[in-house]
Amino acid sequence: MPDNAAPDNAATEPARATPYAPGTLAAAEGLEVRFGATRVLTQVDLVVEAGEVVTLIGPNGAGKSTLVRAVLGLIAPSAGRVWRRPGLRIGYLPQRMTIDPVLPLTVGRFLALARAGSATKVEAALDQVAAAALAGQSIHELSGGEFQRVLLARALMRDPELLVLDEPVQGVDFSGQIALYDLIGRLRARLGLGVLMVSHDLHVVMAATDRVICLNHHVCCSGAPEVVSRNPEFTALFGQAAARGLAIYSHDHDHEHDLTGAVVRSGQEDGQQRGPQHGQQHGHDHTHGHADGHAHGHAQGHERERNP
Repeated sequence: MPDNAAPDNAATEPARATPYAPGTLAAAEGLEVRFGATRVLTQVDLVVEAGEVVTLIGPNGAGKSTLVRAVLGLIAPSAGRVWRRPGLRIGYLPQRMTIDPVLPLTVGRFLALARAGSATKVEAALDQVAAAALAGQSIHELSGGEFQRVLLARALMRDPELLVLDEPVQGVDFSGQIALYDLIGRLRARLGLGVLMVSHDLHVVMAATDRVICLNHHVCCSGAPEVVSRNPEFTALFGQAAARGLAIYSHDHDHEHDLTGAVVRSGQEDGQQRGPQHGQQHGHDHTHGHADGHAHGHAQGHERERNP
C-alpha cells in the first residue's frame, strides 16, 4: 500500500452500524499491539473528530508511530479494534521518506508521480501549503522546512478528510516549526480536516492542538493541552521543568507566511498582493496559559516574522 493511500476499512473492522458520533473520522478501542513477545500498546482508546487536531506525545519508544500505523490499517492490532468511517479519505505524511539522490526529480514531478496527478492538481496542492514557487525545483535541493511542506502537499492531493502526520516538523528549525504548525492549523480550519499528529515538540505543539494524548505504551493522560500539562503523569514523563515551563501560546492572526517569510493575507493566492512588507509592523493578540493555572493576554507589535 502506498504510504499516503487510504486503507481498506473492512480489513480492520467489519461494516456495521457505527457506535460513534456523526463527526467521528477514526477511533480505536482497547487497542493492543504486540511484536512477538513485546507488547507495544496496551488498552489504548482514541477518537479523532472532523475539524479537530489530536496530538500524540510521549517518550521515544512509547508506541506513538505504532498507534498511527494501527489506526491507518498498516498493521493489525493484537487485540481491541480500530474503526474508520467508511470511505474515509486519508492523507498520510510518514515519519521518514528517503528519495534516491540519483533520481532527477523536480517537486512537481515528485507530486505528479505520487498520485498520478495533473499539473493543475499539483499546482493546487502546492498553493495550499504556500509552496507554489518550488514546483520546478529539484526535490534534493530543498531545505528541511520546504521538504516537509512538499510532503504535506502530497498528503493533500487525496483531498483528505483526515490528515495523519507523523513528526511533521522533523529536520526543521524552531521558527520553521512554528510556521508549519500554523499552516496545519489553518488547513484544518479552511478545509474542515481532522488531524492526527505525532510530535516531540512540546512547547510548540501544545499551542497547535485541541486535544493531547500522552502515550507511554498506554494512555497516561489526555485532554486539553492546559489540563494535560498539569497532570502528574505528564510531569512524571517529562519532568518538573517541562511542566513548570510549559506555556500554552495562542496565536490568532489574519495572515500566513510564504517560503521567504513574507506575510500573505488569508484568502489571497500566491503572487497576489502581500501583507506588510519588510520594515512594517503588524499586531497580534496573544494569550498565555501557564502550568500554575493563571492566564493573561496582551497585544504586541512585531516586525515582519521570518520563516526560513
